[in-house]
Amino acid sequence: MNNTMSIEPQLTVLIVDDDLDIRTLLAEYLESYDYRALLAADGVSMWEVLQNNPVDLVVLDLNLPGSDGLTLCRELRSKSELPIIMLTARTAPLDRILGLEMGADDYVCKPFEPRELLSRIRSVMRRSNSNHEKKPAEPGRLHFAGWILDLTTRRLLNNEGVIVSLSGAEFRLLKIFLDHPNQVLNRDHLLNLTQGRDAEPFDRAVDIQVSRLRQKLEVDSKDPQIIKTVRNEGYVLATHIKVES
Repeated sequence: MNNTMSIEPQLTVLIVDDDLDIRTLLAEYLESYDYRALLAADGVSMWEVLQNNPVDLVVLDLNLPGSDGLTLCRELRSKSELPIIMLTARTAPLDRILGLEMGADDYVCKPFEPRELLSRIRSVMRRSNSNHEKKPAEPGRLHFAGWILDLTTRRLLNNEGVIVSLSGAEFRLLKIFLDHPNQVLNRDHLLNLTQGRDAEPFDRAVDIQVSRLRQKLEVDSKDPQIIKTVRNEGYVLATHIKVES
């Protein structure tokens, strides 16, 4: 079926999945919305496609022969800011969290409807394009509670200048807090801002990422003074922000 009403610019999506039926189904569906679909069955094929083709977004299955999706996600993120959507099993919430920690921009749980994946692709691409448009106007560094977040290098430094590593998901979440200091942000709002989607039932992605941030930022993560919990409402970054251009 060809969607003649589509106004989507043609973007190239690389689908990495060892299931031929899923690859074929998704390729046909995305092409009906004027996307260009490239296919790979494993990590070796993925790198070959990326080396020889411009790609706008990668749809990456978690369970692959050889290098698994988490490993490939981490390696890809270390080399590129290319948007990544993970395909994960609905029964494996830890894998979804790990995918985000490895740098994935979002995830879709199997089984899924192709239109759900299309919606996530559009959402991730909107965020990616928006981030690139805003980067030149952003300040260089944000100072808070003895910490510095360098927006150019995406590095977190303590008061001695020592770099503390942040995953892609942690960087995005911390940046959201720094953009909204002393404002209570509920879990749904945080999930929407960081991943462009609503929370699923019992979705603890935000809570786990906040916990990981606290372990890096707080003197005592069990008694947080920087990112505080507001009972029945959400979280608040309770500190002053100094902007350095």
